[in-house]
Amino acid sequence: MADDKQSTSIPLTEHSSHSKSGGGGGGGGSNSSLQDPEDVDKSPPSSPNSSTRKACYAVLQSWVSKKFMTGCVVLFPVAVTFFITWWFIQFVDGFFSPIYERLGIDIFGLGFVTSLIFIFFVGIFASSWMGATVFWLGEWFIKRMPFMKHIYSASKQISAAISPDQNTTAFKEVAIIRHPRLGEYAFGFITSTVVLQRDDGDEELCSVYVPTNHLYIGDIFLVNSKEIIRPNLSIREGIEIIVSVGMSMPQVISPIERVPYQCNSIPLNRMM
Repeated sequence: MADDKQSTSIPLTEHSSHSKSGGGGGGGGSNSSLQDPEDVDKSPPSSPNSSTRKACYAVLQSWVSKKFMTGCVVLFPVAVTFFITWWFIQFVDGFFSPIYERLGIDIFGLGFVTSLIFIFFVGIFASSWMGATVFWLGEWFIKRMPFMKHIYSASKQISAAISPDQNTTAFKEVAIIRHPRLGEYAFGFITSTVVLQRDDGDEELCSVYVPTNHLYIGDIFLVNSKEIIRPNLSIREGIEIIVSVGMSMPQVISPIERVPYQCNSIPLNRMM
């Protein structure tokens, strides 16, 4: 019996080896799919040189984009100025250049110079009594045309605003009024003054033109002359502020003393 027990006993090491070899046929596929996490190949960490190159590339890209945008900002007004100037020269040169071409003279810019000289002599002629009479007759004829009179009147108002001869139709002063609500201000021009006759006394009102579309379209407001802020800005500076949509506005604006326009005051009941 002792011999039988000894013959049937199997060492533990052999039993474990047999169990592994016996289970290898049926569960070989499942055991092969299960791997130890330590045996999995890990991705190598990024080297310091690659991260440094990425940082340098990002800094270089940011620097190049900023300098490129700076160049665009600097060159844009220059390009626009040269483009408009070149277009104006070609436009003005086109008035007299065909005459020189028929005469066999082909010099670029000669028509432009001739146009400037012609405008200068027109200004001299318009300043004389005879020239004023001729232009008055031409203006009377244009104002009789149904459609042309509106275009002529609007363009004349704009040209009179920047004319060196300050007549009754030109802008008088730059004005700042409270509009459209309390705490907000609007930028405009004083065009004339009006006397409003009331039972408790006369009230002087100023006609303030507030542009809403650059310079040629806007609203008219009748504001008490005492409530108008008159900044220390000339008419040309005011026009530049309007045309540049406020970008040429000075950082500090101080009011000036009020200048009365008694000679231009018109009673409101006479206008009705």
